[in-house]
Amino acid sequence: MNVLVTGGAGYIGSHAALRLLETGHAVTIVDDLSRGRRAAVDRLEPLGDLAFVETDIGARERVAGVFRDRRIDLVMHFGALAYVGESVEQPLRYYRSNAAGTLAVLEAMEDAGVTRIVFSSTCATYGAPSSEDIPITEDCPPQPINPYGRSKLMAERMVTDLADRKRAGGGDFAATILRYFNVTGCDPAGRLGEDHRPETHLVPICLEAALGGRPNVSIFGTDYATPDGTCIRDYVHVDDLIDAHLASMEALAPGDVRTYNVGTGRGHSVREVVDACRRVTGVDFDVTEAPRRPGDPPVLYADPSRIGRDLGWTARRTDLDTTIADAWRWKREHPNGYE
Repeated sequence: MNVLVTGGAGYIGSHAALRLLETGHAVTIVDDLSRGRRAAVDRLEPLGDLAFVETDIGARERVAGVFRDRRIDLVMHFGALAYVGESVEQPLRYYRSNAAGTLAVLEAMEDAGVTRIVFSSTCATYGAPSSEDIPITEDCPPQPINPYGRSKLMAERMVTDLADRKRAGGGDFAATILRYFNVTGCDPAGRLGEDHRPETHLVPICLEAALGGRPNVSIFGTDYATPDGTCIRDYVHVDDLIDAHLASMEALAPGDVRTYNVGTGRGHSVREVVDACRRVTGVDFDVTEAPRRPGDPPVLYADPSRIGRDLGWTARRTDLDTTIADAWRWKREHPNGYE
C-alpha cells in the first residue's frame, strides 16, 4: 500500500513511517520541519520505498499533487501542533495548524480521489471528565478545555462530516479517528526517539534532568483531587500506538467511520512517573513544585476496550519502568536528540 504520513518527521509520525516501511509499504512523508527532524527521515530512507516532501500541510495543491504522483492509497494524518500550554498562549496558531491544516488535507484528498484516512487525535477532546466518566470511553461527551483540544475536535468533526456526506452519496470514503493518551517510549532498537524543541513531555524532561541537561524537574500542580495531589495520565508506549494505527489501516472498509481510544487503561500520577524515572536511571534528580498550568485536567486515562473488541488491539508494553527504559536508552545515546 502507498501511505502518505503527514508530520512523518516528528516523534510519532516517524515511528509510524518506520513500521510501515518494515512491513513492506511505500511511504511518503509530508512535513514542514517546524517541529519534525530531517535526521529522523534520513534514518528511514535506507529502509524501503520512502519519499520526503518538505511543505506545509496547508499547501493544498502541492499536497494533492503528491497524492497523485505517489498514487497514495491512504493517509495517516499526524501533522499538528500539540502543546496544551502553548495553545492557551497562541490559540489562533493552533486553529490554523490543527483545524485549517486538516481541512486542507481533506480537500487535497478530495482533489486526488484518496478515500481512506487514519487521523491522529487526542484525549484532550474530552476535557476534564467527571470521576464517573473515568476510565474514559469513546461515549464520554467531548468538552475540551483548551484550544489544543478544541482544534483537534474541530478536525475530528471535519473528518466525520466528510465521511458522512460521502457515505450518504454512495461513496467509499473511510476514516478511523484515534484518540491518544500520553505517548512515551521509543523504538526499542534505538533507531528513533523523542526530540522536541522545546521539550514539554514529562518522561524526556526527567531523563534530561538525570543526564544533567536541566537543573530540576517541575511538577505543575500538587493540589489536585488525586491521591498524591498531582495529575494522573495514561502512558502508552509509542510502539503500541503504532500497532493501533496499522490495525486501523488494515481494518478500514468502504463507508467506515470509527473512533477509538488508544491507551493502557491505567493511570499514573506525575509523582509516580518521576519516581519511575529515578528508578530506571539510578539518578535522584531534583524536583520542584510549581503552580498548575492552565488547561490541565486532573485525571485522564482510557477505557480502550472498544478497539480491543473491534480490532484485537491491546497495549502490550504496560510496565512503566520498561517503557521508560526504552526512552532512557535513546536519551543516553542521543543526549542532544538527533543532533
